[in-house]
Amino acid sequence: MVHEDPNHKHQYDAAGRQLCCTQEEKIYTQAGAKELLQKGHSHDDGHNHDGHDHDHESSGRAVQQFLPAIISFVLLMLGLAFDNNRLPRPVFFKEYIRLGWYIAAYLPVGIPVMREMLDSIAKKEIFSEFTLMVLATVGAFAIGEYPEGVAVMLFYAVGEVFQTLAVKRAKANIKSLLDQRPDEVTVLEHNQQKQVHAKDVSIGSIIQLKPGEKLGLDGELISDTATFNTAALTGESKPDTKAKGEAVLAGMINLNTLSLVKVTTAYTDSKLSKILELVQNATAQKAPTELFIRRFAKIYTPIVVLLAVAICLLPYFFVNNYQFNEWLYRALIFLVISCPCALVISIPLGYFGGIGAASGNGILFKGSNFLDVMAGIKNVVVDKTGTMTEGVFKVQEVVMKPDVNKEAILQMVNVLESQSTHPVATAIHQYVGPVDHTIKPERVEEISGHGLKAFIDNKEILVGNFKLLDKFGIDYDVDTSDIAYTTIAIAYDKKYAGYLTIADSIKADAKEAVDQLKGMHISLTMLSGDKRKVVDYVAAQLGIQNAYGDLLPEDKVNKVNEIKNRNESVAFAGDGVNDAPVVALSDAGIAFGGLGSDATIETADIVIKDDKPIKIPMAIKIGKQTKRIVWQNIVLAFGVKLIVLILGAGGLATMWEAVFADVGVALLAIMNAVRIQRMRF
Repeated sequence: MVHEDPNHKHQYDAAGRQLCCTQEEKIYTQAGAKELLQKGHSHDDGHNHDGHDHDHESSGRAVQQFLPAIISFVLLMLGLAFDNNRLPRPVFFKEYIRLGWYIAAYLPVGIPVMREMLDSIAKKEIFSEFTLMVLATVGAFAIGEYPEGVAVMLFYAVGEVFQTLAVKRAKANIKSLLDQRPDEVTVLEHNQQKQVHAKDVSIGSIIQLKPGEKLGLDGELISDTATFNTAALTGESKPDTKAKGEAVLAGMINLNTLSLVKVTTAYTDSKLSKILELVQNATAQKAPTELFIRRFAKIYTPIVVLLAVAICLLPYFFVNNYQFNEWLYRALIFLVISCPCALVISIPLGYFGGIGAASGNGILFKGSNFLDVMAGIKNVVVDKTGTMTEGVFKVQEVVMKPDVNKEAILQMVNVLESQSTHPVATAIHQYVGPVDHTIKPERVEEISGHGLKAFIDNKEILVGNFKLLDKFGIDYDVDTSDIAYTTIAIAYDKKYAGYLTIADSIKADAKEAVDQLKGMHISLTMLSGDKRKVVDYVAAQLGIQNAYGDLLPEDKVNKVNEIKNRNESVAFAGDGVNDAPVVALSDAGIAFGGLGSDATIETADIVIKDDKPIKIPMAIKIGKQTKRIVWQNIVLAFGVKLIVLILGAGGLATMWEAVFADVGVALLAIMNAVRIQRMRF
């Protein structure tokens, strides 16, 4: 029986990156990552190790962000009240004082945008949204429309603050990964406890982990057993009990007992670092829609400026009662309306929200382009072992002759298999239990392709396949064609004794995953290097019609090529290492075993952290919903802007309608984009 097990380990350079936001795109900086990874990471109660209340600090920062807009708003409202005689107009409120008043209202929100404009011009990006906003508002002041000039910049500034808050919300799932590793760990040296910075702990050190503490580095459990909360890594809230010798990972929370862990990986090379780097790099891979919008904005903005100039000046040659101020006002309205903020902000935010939602559900996308790919997937091809099955062999059935001492025979088999590390031997050992060392096998002989032969108490025992029994002329009354599992036949003292069946268990959620994919009208195929009989059995249990066994890696490639030759998109889900050629060939490679293999993270486009097949249809749903939200925003932005553009050019819309078409639509698009964070998949 072929057991697909990714054993290759690759080392990576650690490079955490912190997300930061500009107006036109979300970028990652390596320096910011290191700063974040070196600073304190907050605990679950909202306080970090230095005792500061980060919830309180974040609230203070939010107020600080809104402060310029609040000042501007108060001054604007007072100015409008004076203008409209809602308040007694001061004697000193002359025209030049009025201008100064509105300039004072404009500057708190206008100066940051002017800075951004100058930075953009320095980068040779002359026709940016900042340039449009400054031109429109300064122009409004030039023709005496002071309140409208302030209002445009004020609402734009408010929109920017809401955008920042929306991005923070979208980042919440990803940033939480940074909070999973404590800065300091308790290291045991000569039976003495010592607090050490996690990044300074060397491989081989012993960490003591108290109940409720988070593990700071990857390691191997030394204690007999320990129960961990792995939700931060897998999205799975169910506690996971680990046995001595099993791997435990940074970010896991020790639940019940004092535990000892031997460090196996440097702080910067932990699985959590790889996952963090993977997700933080995700937006480097842009979706086609994002790339189109960015290219479109670069062409669209200068055209808009030229059209605004044309709206202002060309009517001089065609209109009898041409008034410069009136047509300049229309041109300024046109500039404000045409600002592409809603598209430039909401589309990347929509994709980033999709990546964040997926991350919160234990699915890591390597780029927003793969959200689009998954949204259009028509075929899903899955590996069997480790993907639809557990990848762990267990004894399924023990069939013994009535006149045989079952317990005695099993103990003999257990002794013979105890020296082997083969998955079959491991399964037998787990089923039978501790080895009885009073049993002394003699003249043990391995017969290639058949099994083992030995003598116990001077009686011959054979343990292997039924071909082994045929070789030694042992009669048995078993129809082997009906047995789907791997079979271990046993003969003792020249007589057939019985057999064991050993198989890989089907994952608990595999059937539901298959049913959901069928419900989405997605064709499903299962490929495996395992025996055809075993593959057919698993396929029948899951309801998969297209299943193929006895395949070599090149056979799997040929099967995927057959699908691609029909011009249909295909996603392949497997371990990402043994099936690397198929992963590379498929439109989207989905890796299972993301926490078990660094190579898996490197190979695949999408990593499912908790190895659950149900996450395959979930990834498709998240991709579809993200794409739906992005296109809703595109239609909303273009639709509203087009209507108000026409009205503005015709003199039927004021600057206030322009503000709604620009900032209002941007806010609506942002609110629509962050909806995906609250959705349940």
